[in-house]
Amino acid sequence: MSVTALSSSSSPAYFSASLCRKERLAAEVILRVWISRRNRNLFKLLKHAARAAEYCVTYQILRLVSPLEAELIRDPSMQCKIRFRFAGEEFPPFIVFKIFHHTGGYGNKYINGKRALNPSSEAAADACRLMGYRVYYDQMIRDEVQHLKHKITDIIDVATMKDYMQYISHLDETPAYLGGRDNHWRKLSLENVPRTMIMYDIINYAESGKLSSQLKKELSFLLCLPHNEEVQRRQLSIVTQSRQPVALSTVVSRSAPVSAASSCSIRRSHRALKKVAKMKRTYGLCRETEQEQKTAYFTSQNHLTEDNRKFTSPTEDMKDKAFLSDEEWEKEAEKLYAWSQELTLEETEVFSP
Repeated sequence: MSVTALSSSSSPAYFSASLCRKERLAAEVILRVWISRRNRNLFKLLKHAARAAEYCVTYQILRLVSPLEAELIRDPSMQCKIRFRFAGEEFPPFIVFKIFHHTGGYGNKYINGKRALNPSSEAAADACRLMGYRVYYDQMIRDEVQHLKHKITDIIDVATMKDYMQYISHLDETPAYLGGRDNHWRKLSLENVPRTMIMYDIINYAESGKLSSQLKKELSFLLCLPHNEEVQRRQLSIVTQSRQPVALSTVVSRSAPVSAASSCSIRRSHRALKKVAKMKRTYGLCRETEQEQKTAYFTSQNHLTEDNRKFTSPTEDMKDKAFLSDEEWEKEAEKLYAWSQELTLEETEVFSP
């Protein structure tokens, strides 16, 4: 080894570059470990959400998706079951669901226009006349394209059990207007989950990466291993229990406007607060102007003598009537202001942007 090589390897710049490289590698290792731990914890939470959706709150979720399909679960003669699974090509996965109908060995027959109308019957000719030649031919072309693409699109194409399963899958994924069941795997979105459950917070955390305060409190217990059925049952109850929304107290008394303003919805934005303050200032200026007019009127009335009051003109009588109508208007304005103070932002349709 030459002297130049030894001096270059022992120089401060060489040690500094080596130290920076080691620190960068160590930071990458720490980052990979942290991401792996975060993904494992997220997958555990998603498993709790999928299990709770399948065994605890199936009806509540399906009622938000489709109220008509939700009634199938409560019908004992249908024997329907909802299955929840994970899907997606990237992490984190999303939850999908599908309705399965257990026939109990008796089987069922799905009736649609494609199977009910025989091409050689008069019903097919009547359908062509009613639908129109263009629509009827487009439907025939779609059927032929599906047959060339999937090979097994009709019951006459089934020869083995594998062909039958492929035919059932094709029938479920085909839309109803094309003769299918339209019963494919559907994604479970946030709109289909009750907002009052921690399950909503879990799915929101998987999509946005934000932890809610309620989920932070129960995170340690939800991530622990369920050593027995009691712990697992407790975890499912935590995921599905409904938390009560914060009740907003309304103040009827006009003597405490500050407490009435504080009892409004916490979702007030800066723009909404500025609008309310502007309305209050405008109303206060109106009240001051009216008060000045009333004071001036009373002052002018006090300067009248007794003799002048005995001989009143028709114009002064009209002023008295106008003054009485102003008092009634003032009372109505006070009632309207008291009623507006009790309103919340939801009732006045002022939402935060």
